[in-house]
Amino acid sequence: MSGATVPADISGHMLDLDEDEDLEVFSKNTSLADGNPMPNSPDSMVNQFRLDEENEEEQQGAINKDIFVTVDNPESHISAIETFITYRVVTRTTCSEFDSSEYEVRRRYQDFLWLKSRLEENYPTLIIHPLPEKFVMKSMVERFNDDFIETRRKALHRFLNRIAEHPILSCSHHFKVFLTEEELAPHRKLGPGFLSRMSDTMRAMANSVRGLRSKLEEFAVMQEYVDDFSNKMCSVDKVTHRIIKEHREYMDELKQYGPTYFQWAESEELLAEPLKGVGSCVERCSKETEEQIQHLSEFLVPTLHEYVLCADTLKAVMRRRDNIQAEFEAKNEALASRTTDKEMLQEEVDDLADRVEQANNALRGDWSRWRTSMRADLKSAFISTAAKNVDYYEKEGGDGHANDKTCDDIRPMVAVFRHTVQASEEGETHEPQRHDGLSQARPLGLDRAGHIHLPEETHDRVR
Repeated sequence: MSGATVPADISGHMLDLDEDEDLEVFSKNTSLADGNPMPNSPDSMVNQFRLDEENEEEQQGAINKDIFVTVDNPESHISAIETFITYRVVTRTTCSEFDSSEYEVRRRYQDFLWLKSRLEENYPTLIIHPLPEKFVMKSMVERFNDDFIETRRKALHRFLNRIAEHPILSCSHHFKVFLTEEELAPHRKLGPGFLSRMSDTMRAMANSVRGLRSKLEEFAVMQEYVDDFSNKMCSVDKVTHRIIKEHREYMDELKQYGPTYFQWAESEELLAEPLKGVGSCVERCSKETEEQIQHLSEFLVPTLHEYVLCADTLKAVMRRRDNIQAEFEAKNEALASRTTDKEMLQEEVDDLADRVEQANNALRGDWSRWRTSMRADLKSAFISTAAKNVDYYEKEGGDGHANDKTCDDIRPMVAVFRHTVQASEEGETHEPQRHDGLSQARPLGLDRAGHIHLPEETHDRVR
């Protein structure tokens, strides 16, 4: 066997096999073995998206949109054996393809999964915005947490609006059905059957074993970029969670120390004022740290995690493209060795050649579109975080303590964040371009070893 091995893209087919199962069902059994209810902590849920619906990108994108979708008004539905949530989906449109200008339907999470799987089936090499992860706990003990419901609602809202903004996906028949039809059950039955899905799965596995004879350099470079992007996003996501964890531990300690100084001041008359001052400082630091944690959790973490999921989506898209090419190469080899029925096989080869070309062109166009969106999202998240860090460290330093060593240690970090925000707002870039067009960026303010590096003018301001 020659060529690179293509991993089979089986996830989409396996998802369909379970599509009759409600992926948001909680057991009605409301007790654990010890009889105590399990806390439904939002911090333990991997799909906690806190997405800002009012960001600049959506406002600019609205200028060219003719489909406007809102996901709101979540409702709990309780039966004898299950509890699930439905969301109201309101659509306003000026498209002539729609019979009305406004629609209102209710959808549950598995309906969104159905839409995503149908879009992936019909547009295998388009980059579809990820959904929040499935949240399945068969022995869950309490009703859905309000915070979980709200963050999922925002994620689903973002998912539908990304589709509505897409020039191709927004024209999909399945998207129109999802937005307009009261009941999806009849349309779900029209999908591929069990045997068809198994056949597609086996074909994908065969293509992965066979591998590719050749791969265009642009897609090889693209694959390298995706792998590198995935590794870096996972690393940044993990580091961010570790920072939040350390900040939270620091905040908990401050909350314990603050009252201690006030109690100490009651028994030390001569030191009462200094001790109260220290206690007030500790309380202020605790409050600012709590706000910092909240900002990171609401703005940076959701964006990073979203693009961790996007990286997985990109990998799946690349696998599907490779599988299409592998199938074309296999048919082409069979045609070369065939002595009979060559005309019928030639038609299949021609059809597959057209399919490969369409898949390549679709991915080329969507790749550029996705990268533009990704850059805007990450830039917004990092600038917001940098600005908050400037505010946090300045408040932590405190007024009237300009000569304090702590402030001296903080100022270089503040200068880095200020320079980052200023450079980003002025459009300054620090990205050496590669010959393949894929930039290889490193964080502004850091050298190649990862150490803080301040521009000369910043050093002057710090001094």
